[in-house]
Amino acid sequence: MSELWLVRHGETEWSRAGKHTGRTDLPLTSEGEAAATAMTAGLSELSFAHVFTSPLRRAHDTARLAGFPDVVVDDDLAEWDYGDYEGLTTPEIRASVPGWTIWTHGCPGGETAEQVAERLDRVVDQARAADGDTLVFAHGHSLCALAARWLELPVQDGRLFRLDTTTVSLLGEFHEAPVVKRWNSRV
Repeated sequence: MSELWLVRHGETEWSRAGKHTGRTDLPLTSEGEAAATAMTAGLSELSFAHVFTSPLRRAHDTARLAGFPDVVVDDDLAEWDYGDYEGLTTPEIRASVPGWTIWTHGCPGGETAEQVAERLDRVVDQARAADGDTLVFAHGHSLCALAARWLELPVQDGRLFRLDTTTVSLLGEFHEAPVVKRWNSRV
């Protein structure tokens, strides 16, 4: 089985502030740009059959700065659509919805967990069918959900993963079972 490499985009003003950033197309901070550029050395040592990015600027710019200027845009890698919660922090949302999480409550006006699973299943299928390893640049919640789907778990089990900005994770196989081989690491 081919392996699936995941890179979460570099820091933005909203990720630094803990704001839910779904479809708002924010640039990287200068720190985010520097961290993405620093990934070049570690990622350039690897070989990929396919390299994809979310259509959002922060992911695409991370890919470019990390040494992948010709990355292919895949809309299925976009971040979770937070709907009415776009730009809000978890404490702000919990002021009106106690105990809220993206994994358990969803977002009014946004995507459901089932919709997210449907599009990320296409990413999993494409990576498993690839003739080599796949590298994707995307977002915190969508990559945690993607890991859950790779592991053949419900998308809600993405809650079990923490993913920081500008980190690399690796999904693969061990004894014919899907596994996490590396998680939330710096290159």
